[in-house]
Parts: sequence; C-alpha cells; structure tokens
Amino acid sequence: MPSFDEIVNELQGKINNETIEAFGQAGFERWRNPPHRGKPAKGNYEGASTGGCGETIRIFLHIDDDRVCDAGFATDGCGSSMISGSMAAELAVGKPCDDLAAITGETVLEGLGGADCLPVDDQHCAWLAANALHEAVGDYYKQTVKRKK
Repeated sequence: MPSFDEIVNELQGKINNETIEAFGQAGFERWRNPPHRGKPAKGNYEGASTGGCGETIRIFLHIDDDRVCDAGFATDGCGSSMISGSMAAELAVGKPCDDLAAITGETVLEGLGGADCLPVDDQHCAWLAANALHEAVGDYYKQTVKRKK
C-alpha cells in the first residue's frame, strides 16, 4: 500500500502535468509562482472585474506622475484568472496611464504566448484582467480629478 506522501506526490504530479498541458510551460511557471501577486505596498488605485462564472480579478496600481510604478493582482478564480491577472499587472508596470487603454484581452493573451496559452473556455479571463486594469486606471483618473477640484 502506498504511503500518504506517495499518494500526494502522485496527485501533485498529475496536477502539474495537466496544468502544463493546459497552459504550456511558461503558463505553468506563472501559475506556480505568479509575478505581481497581491497588492503593492504603495498601491493606491484599484479596479475589479467579475465574469459570468463568478470569478473576480482585482488589479492594484501604484501610480506616480501619471506612470505605473508598480502593479499587483488578486483573484478568487481559477488558474487562468491567476495567470491573466499576473500578466495584466506585468504589462502595466512602467507605462504611462494613457497607454493602459491599449491593453486588451488580446494583449494579455499575446503576453502569455498567444490564444493557445489558455483553454478556450478560460480565455475570457484575459478580458477580465484587462477590464480590471482599465477600472484601476479609471479609479486613478477619478481620484485625480477630485483632488484638482
């Protein structure tokens, strides 16, 4: 009879193999250790987008002088939500706020390696991440306008 550790290791191996098959090696690595996970220490703007499946992606931005200095994400969704949120945050860092509107779901998919990087049923997660990013920069513009009044 296999030990508990052997059973756990076998299950983890199956999960890893299925994830690599679904996301590719780069997506798997991002899933295992997602860059930009969590709210940056100086994150001062936030946006969220919820999909029809019920999952929500949040994007947090630290913006100074109309430029994204740092970004982070959080999600209560699946692995596709996690890697999409991570990529959207990564794409935003260093960019002027005016450039963020050009980051779309397609841009997120391209950053992850193309449309085949996510299962077809999960590709909407890229758009959720882009929408959350747009909401976060919208939060920045709303707060900036309020301060200027």
